Amino acid sequence: MDTEAGPRAPVRRAAAVCPIEVAIAVLGGSWKMTVVKHLTARTHRFGELQRAVGPVTARVLTRQLRELETDGVVRRRVYAEVPPRVEYSLTPLGRTLAPLVTQLNDWGTDYLALIG
Repeated sequence: MDTEAGPRAPVRRAAAVCPIEVAIAVLGGSWKMTVVKHLTARTHRFGELQRAVGPVTARVLTRQLRELETDGVVRRRVYAEVPPRVEYSLTPLGRTLAPLVTQLNDWGTDYLALIG
C-alpha cells in the first residue's frame, strides 16, 4: 500500500461509514475476489491469471490488479528481462483473506446447489 498517498478515495469514504464498507470498497468490484482466490494458491503471471479468472478483459483485470496493489492486497513484481516478466502475488495482508475466500467460495457453491 502506498502509505504516502493514503487509501484510495472510495476506501476513505467507506471508513466514515463502517468497516464492512471498507472491505467492500477494497474487495468489491469486477473479479477482485476471484483474483484473490487464484492468488491464494500461488503467484501468477498476467496471462495465466487472466485465463484462470475467466472472461475478463485485459483492461478490466489491469484496473482491478492496480487497485488491489494500491490497497496493499496484491504485490506486482517486474523482472528486468526481455521480454518483460511481471508476476502477481498476495501480500501478507492479502494472505489474511484466504479463510474469507474459502468461506465465500463454499457459500457460493452451496447457494448454487440450493437454487439449482
